[in-house]
Amino acid sequence: MLLQLVVVIIILGTGMYLSVKAGKLTQAGAGTGGLLGIFIFLGAGFPGLAMLAIFFIIGTAATTWGHQYKMQLGLAEQNKGRRTAGQVMANGGVAGILGLLSWVFSGKAELFNLMLAAAFASATADTVSSELGNVYGKRFYHILTLKPDRRGQNGVVSLEGTLLGLAGSALIAVLYGLGFGWNAFMAVVLIAGTLGNLTDSILGATLERRHYLSNNGVNFLNTVFASVVAWLLYGLF
Repeated sequence: MLLQLVVVIIILGTGMYLSVKAGKLTQAGAGTGGLLGIFIFLGAGFPGLAMLAIFFIIGTAATTWGHQYKMQLGLAEQNKGRRTAGQVMANGGVAGILGLLSWVFSGKAELFNLMLAAAFASATADTVSSELGNVYGKRFYHILTLKPDRRGQNGVVSLEGTLLGLAGSALIAVLYGLGFGWNAFMAVVLIAGTLGNLTDSILGATLERRHYLSNNGVNFLNTVFASVVAWLLYGLF
């Protein structure tokens, strides 16, 4: 285990360095991501790290994809999408906490790892649906009223973006299956991730539009919600 941890630290350190050099993470963001990565590895092993890596890679690619088009629409992220420590915590903090809980309370590892996967499924779905939905969406609607609304506004969704988000959750569900076994829990990850993504839009349409919550707060809560859904569904099996 010690040798594996040393290898993981080297891998994470290399990833942190390259991410900062490539302008994908601030130094604080990289440090935060590295610490969360260790927590995730302690509880969920290499499958957990794979989910973290895929979330980061897919999220970064989705943010970068169509950047010029997003700039024309005024929807491109500030600082060219470079993730800060706050953004890293908002998207990966719940997974890091659950990884630590899985390590400390190893008798409940199955539950905590399922909740961890659900949190990543939600975070991945949210990033993919919002970033790529703004590029490929055709018609945009308010999540609550279903009335046409403006692209890029908080709480606005499109069919294309929603389906892309579903694909993001499905990808994490497949990684969960590869790491922890092909069983009904994969469906739990998919359902929890999708519901978490929809919750993000609902929070965006209500609390974020009224400036009661920041975008980081909304992102954190959608992963909390997804993990709670996974916990509730876990009791059915």
